[in-house]
Amino acid sequence: MVAQHRNRDGLVIVQKPEVSVVIPTRNRPELVVRAVRSALAQTLTDIEVVVVIDGPDPATVAALTAIGDERVRPVELPESGGAPNARNRGVDNARADWVAFLDDDDEWLPEKLTTQLSRARAAAAPQPIVGSRLYMRTPRAELIMPRRIPAPGEPISEYLAVRHGLFHGDGFIQTSTIMAPTALLKKVPFADGLRRLQELDWTLRSLQEEGVDLIYAEEPLVIWYADENRPRISFDAPWKQSLEWLQQTRPRVTPRAYAALAMSVVGSMAAASRSPKVFFGLLREARTHGKPSFTDYVTFLQVWLVPAGPRRVVRDFFLSRRRARTNAG
Repeated sequence: MVAQHRNRDGLVIVQKPEVSVVIPTRNRPELVVRAVRSALAQTLTDIEVVVVIDGPDPATVAALTAIGDERVRPVELPESGGAPNARNRGVDNARADWVAFLDDDDEWLPEKLTTQLSRARAAAAPQPIVGSRLYMRTPRAELIMPRRIPAPGEPISEYLAVRHGLFHGDGFIQTSTIMAPTALLKKVPFADGLRRLQELDWTLRSLQEEGVDLIYAEEPLVIWYADENRPRISFDAPWKQSLEWLQQTRPRVTPRAYAALAMSVVGSMAAASRSPKVFFGLLREARTHGKPSFTDYVTFLQVWLVPAGPRRVVRDFFLSRRRARTNAG
């Protein structure tokens, strides 16, 4: 919350919170209340929770009011502008020097902000972006992602894009794990209108700025609910827009990362078209402007030959077994 007190001269002194939590939401009052409560339960208590309501939504306003915590500050937008716009409006309203994002259908573990703020203050970079691992819960399994953190000297675009096996998640960043300087977020806002790859796009653009680095807390600090019985933007597949984004992003990524993004990320979206023209067009794009590996070719064939539902089942089975073996060892 924003604490106020009077000095000896009777002037009101306003003390900023340490972190502003920004949660975009619309028409999901039960879910956003769960997210807000996980923010309020943080061991770091000097926070504000800016809930950006993306368009008229009386039920959500009522649910937030019922929480009864002065640290919760709803910001109602007159009309819906999408999640990137809502996050940007939340940043505009943030009073702290740090902003941490939380999607309305995710939760934080209690030590999340304390851990990240400690990492940020110890960072060598003047403007660190602090991510973390998370627990991804699906209807079949609970997995930890990313499976590793960046290696010293590893290009971040390759860390975030390149697979070292058939399943994504070796390197990874998800919105609810991100904490970053408010000043950076105001200089580099989220891209309005981008329907997929929002956090990846923002991270790659931010890393072009002076003094910015991406660091990770190694422990899982977020619960990401990958519920397949509830509509999510991540199930949408605007592959043409994503291909255009990738082509515009080429100067910010290595050829190795470019090929991986074209074949695994855009390829998985485009596979629903079942178009040979699209298949060979993406393959040509990856080979012309990138450096595909053997894994990229195998992944590309996999996403075109195996529907998304069965792929998720196989992924959860193999990765949960791998986690069980690791825990047993």
